[in-house]
Amino acid sequence: MSERTIETLIKALEDKKSVIVDADGKRAAKQHDKGKLSARERIDLLLDPQSFVEFDAFVKHRCDTFGMDKIEIPADGVVTGYGTVDGRPVFVFSQDFTVTGGSLGEAHAQKIVKMQDMALKMGVPVVGINDSGGARIQEGVDSLHGYGMIFFRNSRASGVIPQISVILGPCAGGAVYSPAITDFVFMVDKVSNMYITGPQVIKAVMGEEIGLEDLGGARTHNAVSGNGHFIYPSEEHCFAGVRKLISFLPANNLEDPPAAKSADEPGRIDMELRTIVPTNPKMPYDVKDIILRVVDDGDFLEVHELYAPNIVVGLGRVNGHTIGVVANQPTVLAGCLDINSSDKAARFIRFCDAFNIPLVTFVDCPGYLPGRQQEHGGIIRHGAKILFAYSEATVPKITVTLRKSYGGAHIAMCNKDLGSDLMLAWPQAEIAVMGASGAVNVIFRKQIDAAEDKAKRRDELIEEYETMFSNPYEAAKRGYVDAVIPPEETRGRIASGLAVLKTKRDQAPAKKHGNIPL
Repeated sequence: MSERTIETLIKALEDKKSVIVDADGKRAAKQHDKGKLSARERIDLLLDPQSFVEFDAFVKHRCDTFGMDKIEIPADGVVTGYGTVDGRPVFVFSQDFTVTGGSLGEAHAQKIVKMQDMALKMGVPVVGINDSGGARIQEGVDSLHGYGMIFFRNSRASGVIPQISVILGPCAGGAVYSPAITDFVFMVDKVSNMYITGPQVIKAVMGEEIGLEDLGGARTHNAVSGNGHFIYPSEEHCFAGVRKLISFLPANNLEDPPAAKSADEPGRIDMELRTIVPTNPKMPYDVKDIILRVVDDGDFLEVHELYAPNIVVGLGRVNGHTIGVVANQPTVLAGCLDINSSDKAARFIRFCDAFNIPLVTFVDCPGYLPGRQQEHGGIIRHGAKILFAYSEATVPKITVTLRKSYGGAHIAMCNKDLGSDLMLAWPQAEIAVMGASGAVNVIFRKQIDAAEDKAKRRDELIEEYETMFSNPYEAAKRGYVDAVIPPEETRGRIASGLAVLKTKRDQAPAKKHGNIPL
């Protein structure tokens, strides 16, 4: 029997670890050949240097069917542990596609579950890096059990700690539901893929031919399905984006978002704001030009940029404090609300409310998008989601009406009745049941029909209606608008409003949870 000295024991430990961490880089080279990074290189990009602490590195599967008892799977195909992002703790798992395709078996899942449980106990965000061929078929129902445990914890942690998914390879079958439950999904163009059934199955069952990229690529999920929230050209850019997102967020639902120092004066007057929004309601403009001038240092992280672009949502800061921004986009569908934009806004509003992020809403909306496709697609149900989300939100809510605010959309975009704490309006704001043209057609139909020159009479009545109602003052008379302000004072008014609302306490009625119209 060889002598057991501490040196020999340490040498044995290091030898075992060298296999697990891929010390010779052979497994990493397989990823590099595909233009991808290894599981551990990805963790290094995400976390602060030398901050990663790994656990369960020596975990092994216990499957002995289909020759699995002879197969070694280093770390069972997933690296788990914790580290820091800008000095703040984060738990992370990173699937290793170089061993059994990153497939998820029982032990693999238990490693992820242990990390999820620890993160929930500590009140710390979770980042999951997905690169897996799916369930480890050799392990049968144990794999399904593993997915179920993960989904359950995703759901229980929702609204308690931020959960971020990064898709950097295939994410197929049941595996897609974990990212779908999490708060944000990051993807890399031409690298990420998410799908329940792949192209071959679709062709065999449905007779449909579709390529992998069109079916479940990053651009498809960011622009068409809405399953992806961020798309980047490379993994390096992607992890920089994840780090930036985390910088805006609290560690959990019991904390406030971290404050950041800024030299940007909170009461800064910006005369350029006067020139952005045309007084002609038919003229478009880019609402992002307003957002960038209001937030600190023009720093705005847009969420869901390519999906439902008729509404803009994202995170910024005012006077160093994180805010969630929701804004109609007049350059797309005239800023109308539709099925997808309602879903997009409602989900973001609920995220902000869960994590104590005040909401600032910029309104320029002529109403809900009309048409058979929208009605049959469930615009009533989907449109109600945004009403529900704003109504249940108890964080500070500030609304700025830039121009059009008509009918149901006026309510939906967080008016006083939905709990807006501070309603501001610009002088060109038009707050009414509907636009002048539509209102005149309803109210004065008989007068127009009786007139000799119908077109002239109609134009006269439209002008009369606009003078009387297409302004913010009728609403201000009744206290529905708290203040009509010059555009250049917008940032200062928001900053002072947020300061006074910092101690807001608004308790919802005791209940298990509401029944949002899904």
